[in-house]
Amino acid sequence: MLLSLLAAAAADASGPIQWAELGLTPGIDLGFFTLRWYSLAYLAGIVLGYWHLSRMIKAPGAPMAQRHADDLFFYCTLGIIIGGRLGYATFYEPSLWTSLKLFQLWTGGMSFHGGVAGVLVAIAFVSWRGGLPFIRVADYIAVNVPFGMLFGRLANFVNGELWGRPSDVPWAMVFPQAGPLARHPSQLYEAALEGALLVIVLLLLFWKTRARYRPGFLVGVFTAGIALGRFTVEFFREPDAQLAEFAAETGLSMGQWLTIPLIVLGVAITAWSLTRPALASGRAAPGAA
Repeated sequence: MLLSLLAAAAADASGPIQWAELGLTPGIDLGFFTLRWYSLAYLAGIVLGYWHLSRMIKAPGAPMAQRHADDLFFYCTLGIIIGGRLGYATFYEPSLWTSLKLFQLWTGGMSFHGGVAGVLVAIAFVSWRGGLPFIRVADYIAVNVPFGMLFGRLANFVNGELWGRPSDVPWAMVFPQAGPLARHPSQLYEAALEGALLVIVLLLLFWKTRARYRPGFLVGVFTAGIALGRFTVEFFREPDAQLAEFAAETGLSMGQWLTIPLIVLGVAITAWSLTRPALASGRAAPGAA
């Protein structure tokens, strides 16, 4: 829908769409401080995910109680921030490890793969401490992750960052910091594939089927789905400047190399879950009424 509107706008214009003319702002100007959309996107994704998780555990089959959801809200937030930043420094900009810029989160630079690792550590800790089944807790968390991916990628577009490769498609646009060439708005592709599409698929699986009773199925579908989405979009997204040579030499971007193991893992977990008998009901969480 959004791409259709952009294409229509381009048809009415004399040249490619100019991102700078879309009237986007970096955030809400409070006078003494600018509340950036990127920060609000993280906040919206986490809060919406927590709210939806709280609804999920009230449905039959929940492996945890509300107090566990509260703990997951806190520790997963830490995992996203710490894991995302350290993952970016490890895979995309190693020079950050020897610079104080590593702690300057407001300058941008977060890794999806690092964020996933951080969330897995958080889930493992809460599951261990509460005596919860790790794989089933991961199923419930996985359903909510695409909310954050959707908002985060839209924020990338609003910020005019992480643009795509040069293109002549009707909705291609010129990003001021990327030079004069019109490019794919790949942030919107990622918002659609990694966010909106997975939100629809996982919500339908959870609320309209008995997928929640097959341990590992939801997290397997999420892992394979988001990795396939990222792998596909990387063909349209401009590689990070410091890794452009790496992409040219290997034929694939760093993001694609990192998603290949996730695709394999997601398919394997999904297949494994389908070979196991479905649960008759959810395991009662310790301390649940």
